[in-house]
Amino acid sequence: MSRITRYLSLAVIYTLLPACATVRGTGDLGVVIERATGSIQIVDTTQHQLLKQVKGLGDLSHATVVYSRDERYAYVFGRDGGLTKIDILAGRIDKRIIQSGNSIGGAISQDGKLVAVSNYKPGGVKVFDSKTLELVADIPAGVGEQRSKVVGLVDAPGQRFVFSLYDTGEIWIADMSNKKPEITRYKDIGRLPYDGLITPDGRYYIAGLFGEDGLALLDLWHPEKGVKRILSNYGRGSKKMPVYKMPHLEGWAMTDDYAFLPAVGRNEVLVVNRRNWEHVTSIPVHGQPVFVMARPDGRQVWVNFAFPRNDTVQVIDTEPLKIIETLKPGKAVLHMEFTPRGEQVWVSARDAGKVTVYDTATLKVIATLPMEKPSGIFFTSRAHRIGL
Repeated sequence: MSRITRYLSLAVIYTLLPACATVRGTGDLGVVIERATGSIQIVDTTQHQLLKQVKGLGDLSHATVVYSRDERYAYVFGRDGGLTKIDILAGRIDKRIIQSGNSIGGAISQDGKLVAVSNYKPGGVKVFDSKTLELVADIPAGVGEQRSKVVGLVDAPGQRFVFSLYDTGEIWIADMSNKKPEITRYKDIGRLPYDGLITPDGRYYIAGLFGEDGLALLDLWHPEKGVKRILSNYGRGSKKMPVYKMPHLEGWAMTDDYAFLPAVGRNEVLVVNRRNWEHVTSIPVHGQPVFVMARPDGRQVWVNFAFPRNDTVQVIDTEPLKIIETLKPGKAVLHMEFTPRGEQVWVSARDAGKVTVYDTATLKVIATLPMEKPSGIFFTSRAHRIGL
């Protein structure tokens, strides 16, 4: 083959590649869920561009996303039990399976070889090969014949998955080091754990409790010490209020000194001392917080809120522990995501049909992207962070 022929062949190949398959890296890419249409938008966070819409992903009413280690593949967990592997460079579905009747989220293992899904129906966790989506392990969750909905599934160091059992009040660790799961169970952690999180260093797993006061903390460096109750004076027991939307603990905020948590059924953000897990103070906010998320440098915390006050985002300065700005991105703000170094934050407003990009230094709008009922925003930098 002559040199000219080779050049012409390459030119033809490049013209046939999908729009997203331009020769490029993946570090500035991300995915935005369009929940009402069962689709996602692949976005460029540097250029503020919509690159490709991918359809046919089923029920995305509570969808979450994790990424492969090379950031090329996004794994989308749908509420209908769907697990979809998307090639974000090619802009297409690589593989899709229906693995349960109702699922609530997922995680990818420390080595990137396993993808786990937490299920409501039937209760339990299923683990799949990340390349082929073939089933590796099926972990029924519950006590005896009583199955439990699984919430708060995260990856942990040591090739482990950690999750909570909503109906039976337990935390389980599934060690997948040998692919056959070794389960450690912690019973009686508290009533109705509704979500869980892991600290960015992978040491502590915390389950929020909906049925009683307090939270349940497990030190994964010393799991033999069992589960410890923290914030025992905080919760639903002392002052019951209607809860319009359960807060999400996955995006919790941490600085060197403090952890910031959404209060259940209260118009407050809790400030907790990271060293002894004691309540320091509460910051009054606009409504019932859903996501409480820290800018990567820890200087700011951004908070969105449940219905009916869900058109607002507030920004907290973590040094004086005070609100410094109240923003109005649009009706039904559902999620926020910082760019890897925190110079921007993307905010989805479902009912306004747009994602707004803010400069986190000036708090000014720098871009607006129209989308169909946008909800979750997930950037590829999550591929390298524990618990995301």
